[in-house]
Amino acid sequence: MLQIIGGRGVQAARLLAPRSAVLVEAVRGRKSRTDPVAKSKEGRIKTPPPVDPVEMVVLKERYTQYQLIMRALRLEFKEEVLRKKYEEETGSQAEERARKEAEEHRALMAWNDEENRRILKARLLRIHKEDEEAAHRKMEAAIQREQEQQELIREKEKEILQLQEDAKTFITPENLDQRIEEALDNPKNYNFAIDKEGRVVKQTVLK
Repeated sequence: MLQIIGGRGVQAARLLAPRSAVLVEAVRGRKSRTDPVAKSKEGRIKTPPPVDPVEMVVLKERYTQYQLIMRALRLEFKEEVLRKKYEEETGSQAEERARKEAEEHRALMAWNDEENRRILKARLLRIHKEDEEAAHRKMEAAIQREQEQQELIREKEKEILQLQEDAKTFITPENLDQRIEEALDNPKNYNFAIDKEGRVVKQTVLK
């Protein structure tokens, strides 16, 4: 087994060794399948070489050992791969990944808190501005109502003054005789015609 592994090591070393120049090995030409048999080998009968039973048992035992060793090596390599994979998932690399994820989570939470504070500040400013605008509109509406109330009071005062002025010409039981005498002394003729401009164009004569 050591000879086999050693032979493989030598072959790998030869393959990995730097090549200085391309060497062409002199090879004797081979015959094609259609070429006839050589005259010196026309009557020869090929017989297999004799097999030593003891050597066959030894080779079979060594081949069995070789298979067992290769199977053990494959299992060991597989176990090493699985162990590395397990260490990557649960070992130091997993801890490093968990640390990075925790740092990223903290950074995202800090950004989220900062964004929430910014949005809250903007919302408070907007609410404050809306409250000021509502208070301003309410004040303007109150001033408008006050002006309308004052205008209504002035109109009512004018109406009252006009009524008071008109009341001076009202006919009362106290001035009834005086008003009758004035009407008789100053007769008025309401029998007249007017044009489109309101001018008197025709009027009858009182008799």
